Amino acid sequence: MPGIDECLLEAMRLPGARGAALVDWTSGLALGAVGEFPGGDHEAAAAEAAEVARLTAEQRAFTPDGYDRSELADKTGGADATAGAAGVDPPVEDLIISNRDSYHVLRFVPTSFDSSVFLHVWLGRPDGNLALARIRLGEMAGRLVLG
Repeated sequence: MPGIDECLLEAMRLPGARGAALVDWTSGLALGAVGEFPGGDHEAAAAEAAEVARLTAEQRAFTPDGYDRSELADKTGGADATAGAAGVDPPVEDLIISNRDSYHVLRFVPTSFDSSVFLHVWLGRPDGNLALARIRLGEMAGRLVLG
């Protein structure tokens, strides 16, 4: 079971990977980062990606049919649904953002504590493979050990 560093190094082996980070989407802090990032600042990229992740997860239109936000709130002691809860998956599985020269894949990571982290991988568009990135990030998220 890999830890943060091993997981990020594995993410960097994806075709076209330029940078990878594990980000806490409630605080916007990078818990770990490797490679390069847009603008050259991994902390700024983490904060900006966390804002997009948080906004997406808060919207009912992006959650699965039958997703019960009240169950999530009950498990967090009445906290907002974006805070996550033990044993409850994040409301969004992953988020893909594309631009002219790259892809950003944000994979939400279910955890035993509060499911408030995601893997962020920046892929160069000419070499990046979105299907492979989604599959591998899902596998990594399932094996990641935090704590």
